[in-house]
Amino acid sequence: MMDRSKLRARDVVSTSVVGLRSRRGRTALTALGIAIGIASMVAVVGISSSSKAALIAQLDSLGTNLLRVEASSTGISIEPLPIEAEPMIRRVENVDAAAAVISTEFEVRRNDRDTNVVGINAMAASPELFETLRVDTTAGRPLDDGLRALPVVVLGDVAAIRLGITDLEGGPVIDVGGQDFVVVGILDELPLNPDISRKVLIGDQAAIELLGVEPNPTAIYVRVDPDLINETRPLLAPTAHPGRPAKVDVSRPSDLLEARAEVDQNLQNLLLALGGVALLVGGVGIANVMVISVLERRGEIGLRRALGATRGHIRSQFVLEAALLSGLGGVLGILLGSGITIGYARRQGWVVDLPPLALASGLGAALVIGMLAGFYPAAKAARLDPALAVSGGSN
Repeated sequence: MMDRSKLRARDVVSTSVVGLRSRRGRTALTALGIAIGIASMVAVVGISSSSKAALIAQLDSLGTNLLRVEASSTGISIEPLPIEAEPMIRRVENVDAAAAVISTEFEVRRNDRDTNVVGINAMAASPELFETLRVDTTAGRPLDDGLRALPVVVLGDVAAIRLGITDLEGGPVIDVGGQDFVVVGILDELPLNPDISRKVLIGDQAAIELLGVEPNPTAIYVRVDPDLINETRPLLAPTAHPGRPAKVDVSRPSDLLEARAEVDQNLQNLLLALGGVALLVGGVGIANVMVISVLERRGEIGLRRALGATRGHIRSQFVLEAALLSGLGGVLGILLGSGITIGYARRQGWVVDLPPLALASGLGAALVIGMLAGFYPAAKAARLDPALAVSGGSN
């Protein structure tokens, strides 16, 4: 009895590699289709993960324990809080810091002859605001007790840009409510409080004495113990306005960033779906190439069958060719996607975060799709009749 033909694993691999190398142009283009799908998926996951890491780092630096207490809107106006609201909140257990601000209707201009409206209003603030918000200045100094009653201002970063003041050289002076105020500082960016970034901050005593602002606070920023924020939050409204606690809103600015992270997650899912579509298109391309390869190599298949190759040998060769082709595309896609992630993250100033699971999943997905795409062409090749294949007939 004749021994059953055997084919070693390395022979299957070498045969499959030769099959791909003999058609380099087609192999490269097909691998590129897989690479685009994998690259898009890796880049989406990597960029999203890097963005989330940067967001978490930002939240850690700014703190998630900052609360904003303000009177809820009634119609088109907002009723201010009682004058005693800030000192009463300071007495609440677990409150580390509190600072009141008073919104005003005074528009800010570069000088009293400036007719341009830049949409910047003045806001009165207590010196404790800067410590409570954990904000520093990019130029100059913040308001303190010594400047509290003087005609000086600190500009929010957005307000400074709109007013065209980027530094304090020459001692810039601006007009607030028809009076001159000297700019002594420019705030750093405030991601959690963009409303303050667009304001010009005046000492609360100066606003009351020089501009006639009412002393009732519009809002109070409160920094509490991070571990007890849920227990402390319900106490602030009745403390700020004992007679009408239902008219007081207590919000957490960091919730906005967390909501943005949720939106980013939904966008990531959409982009991953698009990457999956590209990957499926690449799989169809592999199937198409392998079917054409079977038709072109009928003579080779017939000759190998005539020399003793079994259907299993032929099937394994073509499945492996498809797997190698998709694996090549997967590796290229991972490299391309990683490069896109690294470049984008560095441009944004983020810490690069490439989850190993995403890289492994990308390569695994490429291999699985490649093998599935190659199964039908491999089965078709294995079913070819040796005699008809060698003679060039149809099966």
